[in-house]
Amino acid sequence: MWKETDDKVTVPIIKEAKQRYPLINQCSFDKDYYSKANIIELNKHLNQVILPKKGRCNQEEKAWQESDIFAEARRQHSGVEACINNLEIRGLNRCLSYGRDGFKRHVALSIVATNLHRIGLLLQR
Repeated sequence: MWKETDDKVTVPIIKEAKQRYPLINQCSFDKDYYSKANIIELNKHLNQVILPKKGRCNQEEKAWQESDIFAEARRQHSGVEACINNLEIRGLNRCLSYGRDGFKRHVALSIVATNLHRIGLLLQR
């Protein structure tokens, strides 16, 4: 996502995920990923698109966002947010490296730190 906005990467992420994991039929995103074009394109690839709209919703969108399916998917989404928070705690909250290579290195080291922490917890148990 180097110099890209969230709404520009939504469809490519899902296309790549569907190639790796063909059984994926639902995905949840934050509001920053919303665009009308993303909803249309994602509906071609997924059975359920959980993509909250920014701003005011019309009646159809409001009904969808208040449905049981949408609510359940949003509850599961909090687990993903917890994983993101775990990465931020391990150093991904601020990148002090410069340039694209520094950013990639910083992300990779944060992931390694998170995995080492998880391995340590498993070993303690």
